[in-house]
Amino acid sequence: MTEATDTAEAVRPNRAMMERDRASAMLGLVVERDDPGHAVVSMRVRDDMTNGFQITHGGLVFALADTAFAIACNEDDRVTVAAGADISFLKPTVAGQTLTATAVRRTRSGRSGLYDVTVVDEQGDAVAEFRGRSRTTSRTF
Repeated sequence: MTEATDTAEAVRPNRAMMERDRASAMLGLVVERDDPGHAVVSMRVRDDMTNGFQITHGGLVFALADTAFAIACNEDDRVTVAAGADISFLKPTVAGQTLTATAVRRTRSGRSGLYDVTVVDEQGDAVAEFRGRSRTTSRTF
C-alpha cells in the first residue's frame, strides 16, 4: 500500500462507526472486510443467542446481516442509514456455529442504495438472505 492509501484506510468512516457500536461489540461481531460497497462480518453463535427451540434467534441473524449492510453502505463521510430491510431465513443454526454475512452493493443512486447480504454457516450453506435499502443523510461523520 502507498502512504496515501494507508492514510485513507485509517480514516474510513465505517471504522469509526464500528468503534462506537456497542450492540455489535456485545454480540461479538468481527469485521472481516470493510471496503466501500462490500463488507464481511462474522459471529460465533453463543448459547444465549438461541431461542426456545434451541436455534439461533432470527433477530440476531438479522442483526449480523444489518451490521454488514451498515458497513457496506457507509462508503464515505456522509452518514447512511437503513430505509428498510427484508430477510428470508433459509436454514436454522445452533450454538457453537459461526455465521458469516457478506454484504454487496447492488446500486447506489443519489441518496438511495440497494444492498444484498448473504449469511452462511461454516460449511458455506446459506442461512439467510437480506436485502437492505439505504438512505444517505446530510450528516457527516
